[in-house]
Amino acid sequence: MAYTGRFEQHEDYRREELIRKIEHAVANLTLQELEALYYDMSTKSYIND
Repeated sequence: MAYTGRFEQHEDYRREELIRKIEHAVANLTLQELEALYYDMSTKSYIND
């Protein structure tokens, strides 16, 4: 049981690290790149307006 808890903590840390990296990358995109990303994510139902 303890091993599972440590594994989940590692996954949580990795998830937070990836979110930080993605947020940084998105902040540096041009308007055209953001629009393309938005279109792609909305067509794949990641974004629901």
